[in-house]
Amino acid sequence: MTAFKNILNEKTACLLLYGEISDEGGEGRIASRDIVNELMYLDGSYENLNIRINSIGGDVYPGIAIFNAIRQCKSNITIYIDGIAASIAGVIALCGKRVEMSRYARMMLHNVSGGCYGNKQDLRDMIATIESLEDTIAEIIGGRCSMDKEEVKGTYFDGTDHWLKADEALSLGLIDAIYDVESVPAESTTDDIYRIFTNRLELEQRQPQNPDKMKLDDFKKIPRFANCADETAVMAMLGETAKRADEADDLEQENGKLKEQLQQQEEERIDSAVTDAVTDGRIGADQKDTYKNILKANFKDGMSALKALKPKKLLKDKLEAPGAGGNESAWDKRMKEIRDNRKK
Repeated sequence: MTAFKNILNEKTACLLLYGEISDEGGEGRIASRDIVNELMYLDGSYENLNIRINSIGGDVYPGIAIFNAIRQCKSNITIYIDGIAASIAGVIALCGKRVEMSRYARMMLHNVSGGCYGNKQDLRDMIATIESLEDTIAEIIGGRCSMDKEEVKGTYFDGTDHWLKADEALSLGLIDAIYDVESVPAESTTDDIYRIFTNRLELEQRQPQNPDKMKLDDFKKIPRFANCADETAVMAMLGETAKRADEADDLEQENGKLKEQLQQQEEERIDSAVTDAVTDGRIGADQKDTYKNILKANFKDGMSALKALKPKKLLKDKLEAPGAGGNESAWDKRMKEIRDNRKK
């Protein structure tokens, strides 16, 4: 049996606490660290979070860890007791969030159980630990149903299991509402109820719902399909959604090509600017890579820095400049005089 899974739409996630609560997890067990990790992810990703419980309880400390993690969530949390919320699972349900319970479900509260092997002091220490945990749990229960700690202990921690139906839990203030599910036989025992909901989960996992055969109501839970009047409208919306997805893929490919072109143009512009700076002597050839990196990081500031550098003009360059009126340059004139003197 899988202890938990996510059922997601755009705004809502569903987390299942189906199984026995423990530290390590395993077959038919829920590992507290997995649940807490999942809660941390879902709470940051979804506006609404539904937590569904069908658990006979388990280890107290892992249960308290789950209890605290749920309390700290900022999502709009609703807890649904589908089948059984017994022992520490029943305590988790009382974490201060909204709780709804199936009219066929059961909640069970009782003493903390534990044991040890050792000498008299070891046994005394174990008893002290159990009593301390019962104080904590009594505060949780009392805070939910407006009973003081000692009254809770006297009512529920008397050595017996106290099974509560949905209407009883509602009248005590332990839950906020009763919801309906598919009918469960009236003569069902608590074991039957736990097994019915667990089997229902396992059946869903073995035979996942075919999207082509989803009910209209299932589609209308998704905001995009909320206004669809019939299956024809749903299919039309699916077709439009698929078309938009294809168009989005095409746009993404086109954007990718444009980005490549822009990147190539940017590289060419940078190469040209650096080459010009080397040619006119503003920077040395050994500085090309440095200025390329500067321009890549910030082209505007990099160009300002390059323009602020003064070109290195050689005397030869000045002499080679054309004379007034387009006449020959001073360099050419001097070279001609040298050649004429050699001929004499």
